Amino acid sequence: MAALPGRKRAALNLLLGNVQMITATAGLLLLWRIGVNDWTVGLVAAAGLASVIRRLLFRDKPAGEVNSIMKRHLSEFLGTFALVFAGNGAIVINQVSGGTVTHVGIALTFGLVVLAMIYAFGDVSGAHLNPAVTVAFAGARRFPWRDVPGYVIAQVVGALAASGLLRTLFPTNESLGATLPAGAAWQSLTLEVVLTFLLMLVILSVSTGAKEKGITAGIAVGSVIALEALFAGPICGASMNPARSLAPALVSGHLQHLWVYLVAPTLGALLAVLACCGVREPGCCSANSGTSC
Repeated sequence: MAALPGRKRAALNLLLGNVQMITATAGLLLLWRIGVNDWTVGLVAAAGLASVIRRLLFRDKPAGEVNSIMKRHLSEFLGTFALVFAGNGAIVINQVSGGTVTHVGIALTFGLVVLAMIYAFGDVSGAHLNPAVTVAFAGARRFPWRDVPGYVIAQVVGALAASGLLRTLFPTNESLGATLPAGAAWQSLTLEVVLTFLLMLVILSVSTGAKEKGITAGIAVGSVIALEALFAGPICGASMNPARSLAPALVSGHLQHLWVYLVAPTLGALLAVLACCGVREPGCCSANSGTSC
């Protein structure tokens, strides 16, 4: 029981840190979108209040566990920000520049930025950069379910921050790189399930536990993303990532087919866990799994 107050302290510190990050980002997004108003002031004030409370309650150095968790969340925030800013930015710039980036360039941008972020943050947070990947790692028992909400929040907030910045830079662009079906919704739904299934199968096979890190993981995962974006992007957008689709949809207001890009990647990633267990040795997906699946 003596350790209980310490755990509560750590949990409160982590909660305040997440509140600070979310409210500050939401306040900045509103400031970019509609200027200063009561909502903007309130959100920024909430972020400042959370920061003040954290400093008052935790004036001593935070517990090492909390420091580690916050570093992982920040890594997921920065990695997902880079993914959306570079990938969706390539789509936007291709539109405003008359196609100079090209479809091939867009696909390569997504693959290369993921490769770079795996090298940058793979040893810190695992460089999931994708709520579907995080949920699938948890489903494979390589990642604690209790850590899933923090990762997903960091990923979504990072994607929203990138989309907000793109809105500021390109205020007349309508979609901000949002993923929209070129045909029937069921067609894009099926494509997204299969694409994410293949992507997650590769991730499980090259990752160490719940971490995508090292030369093999970076090249393999980045290559699969670029490959799938090359052939499927013109039809479904080749999102494979709920955060990458949610953020531009919210900021641009294109919500009509958002459900496809929330449901399909998550389903495809979870199906990949079942397939991985079917083709690999028993115990590949377990709490003690420290090697490739």
